[in-house]
Amino acid sequence: MSGDSLDALKSRARFGKFVSVGVVGAISDNSMLTVLGLVFGVPEMLAKAAGIETSILVMFLVNEHWTFADAGDQGTVPFLRRLGKSHLVRAGGVSVQLAVYWVLTQRLTFELVVFGEDLWFIAASPVAIAVAMSVNYVFESLFTWQVHTES
Repeated sequence: MSGDSLDALKSRARFGKFVSVGVVGAISDNSMLTVLGLVFGVPEMLAKAAGIETSILVMFLVNEHWTFADAGDQGTVPFLRRLGKSHLVRAGGVSVQLAVYWVLTQRLTFELVVFGEDLWFIAASPVAIAVAMSVNYVFESLFTWQVHTES
């Protein structure tokens, strides 16, 4: 990784925005997970996958118009290209997140019972999100919005 790439990644303002957007994504993800899991009885891993996709779309739009508003070409085709790249790039973070979530909810025997409901599947989600966030930041910065090529 070049010095320009490292300098671009070390932008505190951009990283702060990315984390803020990540919080919005985490809320989207966990809201979908909770509704699908508790209200509709959708299996945990499927509900988690739906939550992740919801958060990817929400975070992409916020990142597009705020975090990386000064990066990338304008227009519909470049926008759709970035959306596709974002999904491709986030595949690594999604894989990390699903693997961590799977271990926490399917392999470990934790319980978090609240009012007679085991809510561990919801509590484990932020842990998995936090682990995947660093992967997403690096790859989104370098490949989706290519911040190291800014002039």
